[in-house]
Formats: sequence, C-alpha cells, structure tokens
Amino acid sequence: MAKVVRLLKHTVAAKKFYWSSAWKKCRASYIQSVFGLCEKCGKPGYIVDHIVEINSENINDPNITLNHENLQYLCTPCHNTKTFAKSGVTRADVMFDDEGNLIERTVGNG
Repeated sequence: MAKVVRLLKHTVAAKKFYWSSAWKKCRASYIQSVFGLCEKCGKPGYIVDHIVEINSENINDPNITLNHENLQYLCTPCHNTKTFAKSGVTRADVMFDDEGNLIERTVGNG
C-alpha cells in the first residue's frame, strides 16, 4: 500500500509512466543487472532511482526514463541521503539507519 500512496503524489503523467509495462520491465531488468544490491553501499536495494530526474519536460523521453545508464538502484537510506542532501534537509550530525529512519550520528556509526 505504501507504494500506491507515494505514487498518488505524482502527476497523472508520472503515474501513467510508473504503472507502464515498459517501466516495469526496465525496472526489473535493471535490478537484475545489479544483482538487487544498492549501488552505493552494497546492501539490498529498494528504489530504482533516475539520476537525471524525471520532470514534465522529459517524462516521454525514453533516453531519460528507460535508459539503464540513467538509473541507479539504492537502498532506502542511500536514496534518502541522495534526495534530501540536494535540498539541504540533512545535517552532518544526523544520518539514516538501515530502515531509512533519521537518527543522530555518533562515533562509530558513520
């Protein structure tokens, strides 16, 4: 159910794309190509992320949306770090744990 809730935040065009068979096949083949592991930390992955983010101008461009060279497979903590670091939301004194929860950074955990 959580995936559906997240998808509802997208535009109609984005929902159409993420439910398309082309995306589902691309996503599955990409996950298989990286053996299901996060490309940043090597733990089990969770999110196929677009390096060049999809927007209303490129949503119909398969060179952006369906190109393995524009994808990366990330676990939730690595995805959150990447996503929130761009907007300046994270700080040096906090980090994400293995479940994607924001926790205080202490000596020995990062």
